[in-house]
Amino acid sequence: MWFLKEFWDFLKERKKYWLFPILFVLLIFGGLIILSQGSAIAPFIYTIF
Repeated sequence: MWFLKEFWDFLKERKKYWLFPILFVLLIFGGLIILSQGSAIAPFIYTIF
């Protein structure tokens, strides 16, 4: 959690608000990769792409 707080402070101080959409998309793809590793949800994720 310390890293997230420091990263949030960095974004506020440097006004790097354009990074939020990039991070959001990366988190979504990371979550999809984790869910697709040997779970029952994997076939449904593969049909999306």
